[in-house]
Amino acid sequence: MDGTVLVADDDRTIRTVLTQALTRAGCKVHATSSLTTLMRWVSEGRGDAVITDVMMPDGNGLEMLPKISQDRPGLPVIVISAQNTIMTAIQAEEAEAFDYLPKPFDLPDLMKRTARALDARDRRPAAQAQDERPDELPLIGRTPAMQALYRVVARIMNTDLPVLITGESGTGKSLIARAVHDFSDRRTLPFVTVTPADLSDLEGPAKVMARARGGTIVLDEVADLDQAAQARVVRMMDAPGDHAPRFMATSQAQLSARMEQGGLREDLYYRLSGAVIEVPSLRERVDDIPLLAEHFLSRAEREGLPHRGLSDEAMELMRAYSWPGNVRQLENAVRRIGLTARADQITKAEVQAVLGNQPSAQPVLGQTQGESLSASVGRHLQHYFDLHGNVLPPPGLYARILREMELPLLEIALDATGGNQAKCADLLGINRNTLRKKINDLEINVTRRRKLM
Repeated sequence: MDGTVLVADDDRTIRTVLTQALTRAGCKVHATSSLTTLMRWVSEGRGDAVITDVMMPDGNGLEMLPKISQDRPGLPVIVISAQNTIMTAIQAEEAEAFDYLPKPFDLPDLMKRTARALDARDRRPAAQAQDERPDELPLIGRTPAMQALYRVVARIMNTDLPVLITGESGTGKSLIARAVHDFSDRRTLPFVTVTPADLSDLEGPAKVMARARGGTIVLDEVADLDQAAQARVVRMMDAPGDHAPRFMATSQAQLSARMEQGGLREDLYYRLSGAVIEVPSLRERVDDIPLLAEHFLSRAEREGLPHRGLSDEAMELMRAYSWPGNVRQLENAVRRIGLTARADQITKAEVQAVLGNQPSAQPVLGQTQGESLSASVGRHLQHYFDLHGNVLPPPGLYARILREMELPLLEIALDATGGNQAKCADLLGINRNTLRKKINDLEINVTRRRKLM
């Protein structure tokens, strides 16, 4: 890398690590714990890229971005933040940040993004954020799956593309649809959720369009619409009138299977899938469970319930369940645990007492004693197939499964050998050059013990 990077963070450790890493990469670095100093450097013309935290002692880093853009058009700014919510990601887009990375961040990943920032000057539109409604699931999470979802929402919200939002029950599909609307240029226009009853007669589409008035129309569980209602939706989308609304749809069904079975019109599917957002299940973002649980306990406390916290053992037990009801089930379980707990710190036994009364919450696979590795892997693979019901998984399964198994194997082996690649290669029984190639191909961070808080 070549260029000067301005770093603003009130954490001395982060400033030191970033300064050392960027310097080794060939950059010049100016680091500060003050937004005032950062803005002075920007106004003086210093720096080819900026890395800034959000919450600083003398202000909010996001609020400074419009001023940076005004003073130095095209200067790329990478925002890093411990506030891992969709609102933060969207605010970063709203403020025209070049990139956004949640804490704790992966140092090599941040270095790659910085290299791209030094080579590019792309700007992207975004939208304003707003507070979470008390009756909604929180759009928070630091896992890659959730951060990827945030970025998709930020990129499509001000387009006119129809949006199809898929995911299991309880993942927050309706909330994603609402977020796309509320953060878009249509935020002041109506948001209309359409059910099969709204399209049951010939006058239904006209009434829906009149209610929308150029806002957003969401077809809730589009796969539940009968053929007549689907035909009416197609005609609505083909002739929207003078005040064309934006169309979105949600579905927890496998729509490709519904089309094959004749339950969903292909022309409707292709009209709705201008952009597809797949909301991850909770088992795909297990590392977000502590964050979500703490959020639900804090929400309960704001509503007047006693202060509660989860012990480490209790939290690990919650992570060890598959949560088929996803975030909604987690919320209900956490609230119940908070109500029944006898002390400030929730114990493992108290979590077990609540989870044990939920037949749908099964222990995570892989905890059977005396089971061979082959049998354990086989159960995981069978579970993966079972999750798709009567529909086959997407094509390319062989390569995908091998990659899914290879990545954790290499990461665990590297951890076990303290990052020593020679020992790791010997442990795995492969050539050291082969190991290095796999590390590069899989983008494994061999120094991930240095992840920053």
